[in-house]
Amino acid sequence: MNKPLRRVAIFCGLLVLSLLLRDNWLQFVRADELNANSNNRRIQIERYSNERGNIIVDGKPVTGSVDSGDKFYKYKRTYVDGPMWAPVTGFASQAYDANQIEKIEDGILTGNDDRLFFDRTLAMFTGEKKKGGDVVTTLSGAAQKAAYKGLGSKIGAVVAIEPKTGKILAMASTPSYDPSSFSGYSGKDEKAWVALENDKNKPKLNRALREIYPPGSVFKVVTAAAALENGKVSDINAPTDTPEGWKIPLSNREMVNHARGCANTSLIHALEISCNSVFAKLGDDVGRDKMVEMAEKFGFNAEQFTPVRSSASVFDKKSDRGGNALSSIGQFNTATTPLQMAMVTAAIANDGKLMKPYMIDQLRAPNLDVIKQNEPEEMSRPVSPETAQKLQQMMESVVTKGTGGNADLHMDGVKVGGKTGTAQHGEKNAKRPYAWFISYAKTSEGSPVAVAVVVEDSAGTDREDITGGGLAAPIAKAVMQAVLKTRG
Repeated sequence: MNKPLRRVAIFCGLLVLSLLLRDNWLQFVRADELNANSNNRRIQIERYSNERGNIIVDGKPVTGSVDSGDKFYKYKRTYVDGPMWAPVTGFASQAYDANQIEKIEDGILTGNDDRLFFDRTLAMFTGEKKKGGDVVTTLSGAAQKAAYKGLGSKIGAVVAIEPKTGKILAMASTPSYDPSSFSGYSGKDEKAWVALENDKNKPKLNRALREIYPPGSVFKVVTAAAALENGKVSDINAPTDTPEGWKIPLSNREMVNHARGCANTSLIHALEISCNSVFAKLGDDVGRDKMVEMAEKFGFNAEQFTPVRSSASVFDKKSDRGGNALSSIGQFNTATTPLQMAMVTAAIANDGKLMKPYMIDQLRAPNLDVIKQNEPEEMSRPVSPETAQKLQQMMESVVTKGTGGNADLHMDGVKVGGKTGTAQHGEKNAKRPYAWFISYAKTSEGSPVAVAVVVEDSAGTDREDITGGGLAAPIAKAVMQAVLKTRG
């Protein structure tokens, strides 16, 4: 071969080699990056080219797929009772991607997960259509319905947990939205999405996980736990040596009580009538660092994953003595999600053991084989069994003798513990307060359910009538009743 031809051959060989290297670079090295690129329309088209698997509650799907009539996106997502289940399922939209379980378990639901490789391969040989797997949740349909119905037109959220396992039984948030309204790719879907984006009440916000509120008096159970664990109180029936005019440290202001009879009252009675002075003083006696330690044992100052991410609840690590005292009654910088307060309640009901909250029980292949089974996992032990039992006695007294009477189930063999809260917020506390209630039901076999309810706003309710016992406790009661009925 003469020299010019040899040079041309070498050059062509280098071009072919470059193409091979480029092709392998794209297919293997950058494959995940390109697949995740939001501008890669082929990924979206492929995602909706087959029916998605379903999200399952009580053995039945709360999702579905229908032929969309679109030449590119063949199937679109449908939802059963979409607004009720949206805080659990999230949405899957041809135009606006997906979120929550629909996003986190997209690989299973589309059938693209590596664990479904055998199913995809088998379908190629049998000629069957590609199918997605199912996500089986821990949710209780009865509990979810009770929570959603209880909230009604109110703005708020409910979380219910099974204390022994950490299984989430209900997760409701209102106002809500119907994920089906924008699951397609049409102008109608765009209008529905824009309307939701512009809604001042933020219906797409999952208030159960992503909104943090001042907890007000429901946080007093954490302060009581810290006082008992750190030896500041041993006898819950003994006087607490708290004067009526107790002054906030580093301040000339006196702590205001909204109940009468708080002076030197016992810890159990202070929780019954919700004495600010007693719990602010206890927070000061325990000290900031020990209060932070207790709050963090319950899960504060850290994000939680259910597997959907929950915002971190906050207990201030750097407050001065005055700030710590105010934080100890659920005000100042203290802020929490409903999930977090359900976790606190569940740990107390479970004799001091906090289980990690989760809402996916199983991942199933299209042939119903279980490819992943989630098991209960201990998260921490915030308090001893002895302290937990004292806290239970106090919370049960709140229901039988104190401010939580509206949550009493009046069922033989069932004890209900609870705590009300009315959280002030806004500049000079000018905004309408939040109404809280936390509770659990307990039988001789343990506690099947712990609940946290927050009502952010209730149209038509006068400010003076906004209380945890009045607005939130009846919702918690309905959820507890629903769980107990389903368990016989």
